Amino acid sequence: MLTLFSPENFKTIPWKNGLGHTTELAISDGGTLDNFDWRLSIASVVNDGNFSNFAGYQRNLVLIEGEGLTLDHGNGDIDELTNLLDIARFDGASKTHGALVNGGIKDFNIMTNQLSFTPEVNCYLEQQSVTVELTANSLLFAYSLTEQMIVTSPQDEDCTVPVAHLIKYQQKGTLASNDLAVTTFTGKNMIIIVLKVKLAFKA
Repeated sequence: MLTLFSPENFKTIPWKNGLGHTTELAISDGGTLDNFDWRLSIASVVNDGNFSNFAGYQRNLVLIEGEGLTLDHGNGDIDELTNLLDIARFDGASKTHGALVNGGIKDFNIMTNQLSFTPEVNCYLEQQSVTVELTANSLLFAYSLTEQMIVTSPQDEDCTVPVAHLIKYQQKGTLASNDLAVTTFTGKNMIIIVLKVKLAFKA
């Protein structure tokens, strides 16, 4: 089943640390700021500062605008995001400090409960077609920064996703455990996210 989230449905909410705001694109059913299975959002960062504590969550952060951000996770690990669609992957419990390279940036955030899902986040700069295979009860999201996406799937009608809209695909309980649902995305500057459900959790 395909679900389209438009900018009119996005929500502006405060950061957990109270130092800014984020645009929440989508969140798991019943999710709150402190308790959710997955959450996708876009944040504008205009000052250096410490990240909120999200212990128990895995974070994937993608640079989508600006000249860059350096993340020091306090354990010797450093991520330098200087190019469009660069990705940082880190534990939400890390004592992460963000330092801007040259002015404000925007980032796309994917946060997942470590007990519920294993995230796979990939970005595609050039115009291309990307085919994704999805197992039952797992989730698939896609977002394009600058161009519309064409989505084709044998399980659903083909559709066109406008720029800056989020699409979600979920195949719930209709596939055998060893079967795969296949979806193809055509476009550029795309972020494609697969959340693989863990065995102890059912989406």
